[in-house]
Amino acid sequence: MEQATAKAQQLIDQGNVVVFSKSYCPYCKATKRTLEQLGADFTVHELDQLPDGSAIQDALETITSQRTVPNTFINKKHIGGNSDLQDLVRRGELEKLLRDANAVKL
Repeated sequence: MEQATAKAQQLIDQGNVVVFSKSYCPYCKATKRTLEQLGADFTVHELDQLPDGSAIQDALETITSQRTVPNTFINKKHIGGNSDLQDLVRRGELEKLLRDANAVKL
């Protein structure tokens, strides 16, 4: 578990916008679509396609107290799941977070 936690934290630290996802998950697809529509530069880790994806998901639960995917981070800050991301869109805050993270393609 310690190794998976270290790897999860390393993946979070490596990107300005990081989405832990599962390729078949409709909520994950909605998050990725929203980020694409905003022109965000983001990294996706499909946990169902990684050999240690299950361990990483367990580690993310330890780090964030969130077991579900998508599990999104902007500027190393935990944003949450799809509903949290969509709330940021509705409040007009997501684009600013992406700009502050230098994650918007100009």
